Amino acid sequence: MTFRVFRRLCLSMPEAEEVETWGEATFRVRGRIFAMGSQDGTAVSVKASLDDQAGLVAMDPETFAVSAYTGRFGWVRVTLPSLGPDLAERLVRNAWERTAPRRLLAQNARRR
Repeated sequence: MTFRVFRRLCLSMPEAEEVETWGEATFRVRGRIFAMGSQDGTAVSVKASLDDQAGLVAMDPETFAVSAYTGRFGWVRVTLPSLGPDLAERLVRNAWERTAPRRLLAQNARRR
């Protein structure tokens, strides 16, 4: 997985936008961040639940870690080179769903 592909996944989500903040790319839905990372880095952070965070870190501690600063809220640091495309898509979709407003979630569910 590369940052370029990760960016594409994030921006493929409904109403997703990229905003540079703190020198990093942040991916947002209606102004709320669901993922972030540095364009020239090999790691990103995605929003998750505390339970999902614990499961991911236990499953593969080489790929997943508790994010600095935001980890107490469930955010997960992901090492991109060891992340497969299917899991990346699931992580991005789950992060977006945890962040998007309920009405947008309902609209998206009807479209599927």
